[in-house]
Amino acid sequence: MLSSPLLVLTLLCLSVVLCEWLVRHTVLKHVSTALLVILFVAVLANVGLLPSASEGSVIYTGIFRYLAPLSIFYLLLDVNLASIRRAGAPMLLLFALGSVGTVLGVIAGMWLIDGATHFGDLYPAISGMFTGTYSGGSVNFNAVALHYEVMEEGVLYAGMTAVDNIITAIWMIVTLAVPLLLRRGRPARRQETPVTAAEVERTRESISVISLGLLLGIGLGSLLIAGWLADWCESLGVTVPSILILTTIALVLAQLPAVQRLSGTQVVGLFCVYLFLAVIGAFCELAALGQIGALAWRLLALVVTIVVVHGALIFGVTALGKLDVDTAAVASQANIGGSSSALALAKSLDRMDLYLPAILVGSLGNGVGTYLGFMVAGWLG
Repeated sequence: MLSSPLLVLTLLCLSVVLCEWLVRHTVLKHVSTALLVILFVAVLANVGLLPSASEGSVIYTGIFRYLAPLSIFYLLLDVNLASIRRAGAPMLLLFALGSVGTVLGVIAGMWLIDGATHFGDLYPAISGMFTGTYSGGSVNFNAVALHYEVMEEGVLYAGMTAVDNIITAIWMIVTLAVPLLLRRGRPARRQETPVTAAEVERTRESISVISLGLLLGIGLGSLLIAGWLADWCESLGVTVPSILILTTIALVLAQLPAVQRLSGTQVVGLFCVYLFLAVIGAFCELAALGQIGALAWRLLALVVTIVVVHGALIFGVTALGKLDVDTAAVASQANIGGSSSALALAKSLDRMDLYLPAILVGSLGNGVGTYLGFMVAGWLG
């Protein structure tokens, strides 16, 4: 077993690099980097090449405490609220409707599987995590998980991530098929929206020494301030999660032109996310798999119920109101899969006019999903 902190961190970084390469260049492109990182590092931990959860590591502790919150912070720096209006009223309305459907789906799903009994103390947290992730993406999923320390239940967390990835992939197929069924031969209504290549895709970013230094300084400083404010609120008898304060700080900073001009936020944020997920993989001890066995089908039933209620509401209103079904599909995918999935769907539907709106509402989901997740978790707690 490699117990040296430097060796552990080296293996984690190389694991992220390898998994990203495999997703980009091999048949594993149909598997998300996030899930592949979890599975790969889980194998390393279970064969003794990395410390497991029970053995622990100072690197794991540091990533949970500092890097995971920073990953959320950096990804949120791309949320420009002023530009959201460019998505258009129908897209924003359907996206909001989809978020309502997600909340209703979580409530219905937890009632169906008796989540309060089977998930115990984690019942509110799991409800909030799925509310967040199906309102705009995994950034929200991780934000709620961090506050409630769900990531320490490595096997359960990995199972939730796997179910999430499976259903998200299936939902992509659904949102491709539904427009074809509801359209019934009618051409889709198109609305021209100015789109630039930079706004559509940011899969590659260059980053300068100045940008990197500013990003690190702003991120670490904001993390420190969020901790101070959370402690201050606690001294007043009010509990406010520090991750929620950090989210708010990120959203405020994201509106500043100087911050918007910084390059590398997505690259730094995603790498931090993947390192966080790598540690989640190390927490997946095979010896503990039996602990989630009985919960596996309940997790699946929960997530299926969420997306069914969400889909029934958003597509039902679309059909009744005779709205553009392509717009509804992209809005739904922005809820369930985030901006990248919504963009991929818009491309598949050959709706270039929906490219930018897909990214904008996906960014909006990153901003509001955490609040919705904590709202539901707090209500059920």
